[in-house]
Order: sequence, then C-alpha cells, then structure tokens
Amino acid sequence: MTDGPTDGSDTTRPKLFQPLTIRGVTLKNRLVVPPMVHYRCDPGNSCGAFHVVHLGRYALGGFGLVFVEATAVEEVGLINEHDLGIWNDAQVESYKPLIAFMKRQNTAIGIQLAHGGRKSSSQTAMQGMGPLSEENLKAGAKIWQPVGPTAEPVAKGWLTPRQLTTAECKAMVGTWADAARNAVRAGFDVIEIHTAHGYLLASFLSPVSNTRNDEYGGDRAGRMRLPLEIVEAVRREMPATMPLFLRVSAVDGTQEGWNMGDTVAFARELKVRGVDVIDCSSGGIAGAATAAQVPRSLGFQVPFAERVRKEADIATMAVGIILEAQQAETILEQGQADLIAVGRQSQYNPNIALHWAHDLGINRRFEDWAPEYGWWLEKRIKTMEGFATPTGVVIRRS
Repeated sequence: MTDGPTDGSDTTRPKLFQPLTIRGVTLKNRLVVPPMVHYRCDPGNSCGAFHVVHLGRYALGGFGLVFVEATAVEEVGLINEHDLGIWNDAQVESYKPLIAFMKRQNTAIGIQLAHGGRKSSSQTAMQGMGPLSEENLKAGAKIWQPVGPTAEPVAKGWLTPRQLTTAECKAMVGTWADAARNAVRAGFDVIEIHTAHGYLLASFLSPVSNTRNDEYGGDRAGRMRLPLEIVEAVRREMPATMPLFLRVSAVDGTQEGWNMGDTVAFARELKVRGVDVIDCSSGGIAGAATAAQVPRSLGFQVPFAERVRKEADIATMAVGIILEAQQAETILEQGQADLIAVGRQSQYNPNIALHWAHDLGINRRFEDWAPEYGWWLEKRIKTMEGFATPTGVVIRRS
C-alpha cells in the first residue's frame, strides 16, 4: 500500500483527499461508501437500474471507492430473497453497466461477497431485520431453511438452521472461490469478504454460535479455519493487482463471544494470506445485523480500526457515525485508520465527499465536481458574490 501522492501531486491537500494506492488500484481519495443492503435486486437476484442510479450517485458525489452491498455467493446464502447474487453468468453480466459507469467517473467499484448463514431467509431491514413473521409469509415472502455451524438458531423465534457437515464446509470454500472468480469476470476493482454481523463466517468465528467438535470448531484456530480457507481461495482467484478487503465484527456484541484480542489475532492471519484492508465493524451475533452492546457515539468504532492497524500492522477502514470532514481528517492524521467509510450519512447526502472537500478548504471553484455540475456551480460564484458563499450559505449581516 502506498500512502499519499506518488506522482508529484499536492501533498498539502487534506489527507482525506490525497490518493491511496492499494496493490494495483489507486483511489482518488480516502472516502468509501461501505456495503449497505437495499433489497432492490432485479429478477434472478441480478443488478439493475436501481443499483446503477443508487450507487452511481456516489460516484458523481466524489467518493474514491463504492461497494455494492452484501452479495450472496449462493442462493441459500441470500439474507433476503430480494438481495443481489453472484453465483451465475446472468448475474455476472448484470453488474457490467454499473461497473462501466463507475469507472467512467474515476471511482473504484467493489463488491462484498456474503453468505447469510443462519440469518438467511429473514426480514429486510425495513421490516425489522428479524425472522420472517406470519404477516411477511402471508404477503408472499419466500422462506427456506438456512445453514450454519450448528443447528442452533440465532435467537428464539428464528429459523432453525441445518448444520453444515465437515464435507460441506470444505465445499463452501469452493463456493466462495467461484463467486470471487465471477466478481473478477464482472470487472470489479475490489473484493470484500463479509465475516461480520452474525452471518455465516461470523457465526463460525464466534464461540457463542460455533460449538462444533470437528476441525471447523473448538478453539480459536478451529473457528477461524473456514474463514481463513475461504480467504485463501478467494485470493487465489484474484489478480495480484486486485485489493482484498475483509469486514469483521471487531467485537460480536456479547460478553462471552468474539473480542478485540481475537480480531487482532485474526487480522494477523489475514495479512499473511493476502488481505489488504480490515473493515472494522461490530455486533450482530445474537440478533439483527446492527445489534451491538457497544455504546454508540461519534466514531464509536474507530478505536477498533486503530487497534487492528497498530497491533496487526495492516491497513484499516473506520466506520460508524463519522459525520464531519474534520472528524474524518483527524482520524487519518492521528493514524487511527487508512480509509473512512461513510454509510448512512452518505444516504442523507450523496454529495458529502465533495462537500467535505469544501469544508476542508479545497475545491473552491468546484474543480473536483463532475464537469456537468461543476461548470454551473463555478459560474454562479460571481452571481452570488456579496450575499452568499460559493457553497450557497447565505451571508447574514446584522
């Protein structure tokens, strides 16, 4: 990973807006849209107009890297029937218009490979992210039996999963490798492996959910075995120039479960196997994906990224209630993370990357905006002179 400009570009720019090279991919800035599910696939769990428009907004809004949401590696691994998939050729082809658009905007595009595990066949976020209710089923929701490390459900009321056999765990490695190969064929710049929020790989990591007595359970090494084998398989399918991210719940949301010491040890093993960036989230092992016992406040997950970065000597991405430009800039300046993920706040303001550039004193004449927008905005500066700032803040005089 190359930190900062290597081409003679301006190092006086805020760190947030300096490029970052990871393997063969150079991000134009450190701002990332993380995976966020929206349950708007086209038929066949394929990518359509909604995702082109939805994710394309972030490219026009100035982000350096944008991730497609959690995308199932096989049909039984869909978290909800309306999620995206990448297990067949039709799905691979469906991503190509989106990828082409993002690249034309000089924005890197990544995909998060995922498997719902024992949380598969559950509600959408808007319905509550819990088990399917009688009301959901009467409305036509599709239901199927999920799989997991054991036959224990997530919690009371959730579907009972089928325990994967040892042979099926070994076969699962190939399933993820196939999905990675498909992602490369589609043309994605980056792959992220989802091992967080109580989904399949997170459920293998945590002693709360993994009580197996074969080689894929037991002590931490056994519980890490399947995720690490999958990482190795995914990395083998990727070009050496293609970055590999991994999202982890740094703490899984239970006192007796996966903790920061485990995450640091895991991150060290991941680095050896070719992972480039650890995306540090938290929670979700015993309930909804966003459930955690971590008190929520500004940047509440940043300490996870900082500790992994320092103790495992690997690049990290910080996420979690990062709301202002200076907050994000300080995280980078203090060496707490290498990338800043802006999720829900980017939903609120898809142009937030461009706005933060103004907040940090650059992009004064809208030069970093797409020319179709920047031309108009730059021309209005003189029009508003005397009664508003270039960004449209009204000047009020007493």
